[in-house]
Amino acid sequence: MTKTALIMRTIATAALVAFVGASASAAEIESSIARGGKLYDKWFAVIGAPKPADTHKAWPASNTKKKGNVTWRCKSCHGWDGLGKDGAYASGSYKTGIVGVSSYKGKDNAAVIAIMKDATHGMGGMMEDQDYTDLANFVTKGQVDMSMYIANKAPKGGDGAKGEVYYNTICAGCHGKDGQLPKEMKPMGALMGNPWEILHKILNGHPGEPMPALRALDRQIPVDIMTHLTTLPKK
Repeated sequence: MTKTALIMRTIATAALVAFVGASASAAEIESSIARGGKLYDKWFAVIGAPKPADTHKAWPASNTKKKGNVTWRCKSCHGWDGLGKDGAYASGSYKTGIVGVSSYKGKDNAAVIAIMKDATHGMGGMMEDQDYTDLANFVTKGQVDMSMYIANKAPKGGDGAKGEVYYNTICAGCHGKDGQLPKEMKPMGALMGNPWEILHKILNGHPGEPMPALRALDRQIPVDIMTHLTTLPKK
């Protein structure tokens, strides 16, 4: 082998190693973000902690419709869309007047973790370091602008026929082709009344359940699935 060929092979090998390393790193971050999304949903279910018994001290007295462990869920204050009082939770049973977390997109994880542990949130010592990191990764790197995919409480720009194929091969094994499973849940067609929650769970999975997170797939796939869900029975 000539000296030039050896140099070229060395460069190619280094490039391949760098590419594989970068791909592995990206996949690892996606996994952390998806887990962070589940923590955002219901952190105590993800880590197997007891449900908080008391209403969170920062929960506003103006909202008397919710109390207990639900007030400890990040999504309860900041919304599935991350917009808090400026998004889907501007009204309804989760109206709190609390700001969202969308302004923390692209921010430093350390700043977000510090807020989780501050006197207002009071979550210091409640999770392990990796849990804080995963949740911070979701907030800083994993938030999705849901207005791109949802309009007027319905999926935007979805293809229901494609969505049916995706649903039947990815989701139906647990939820049934008609969306009636598991029995302890509302039918999938009825759950589409809250499309922001459905999109969040399709992307990140459901806490404490073996539901796959489709975050790594093209964003059009969840939108197509949601479009199909709107055709399923609501009862």
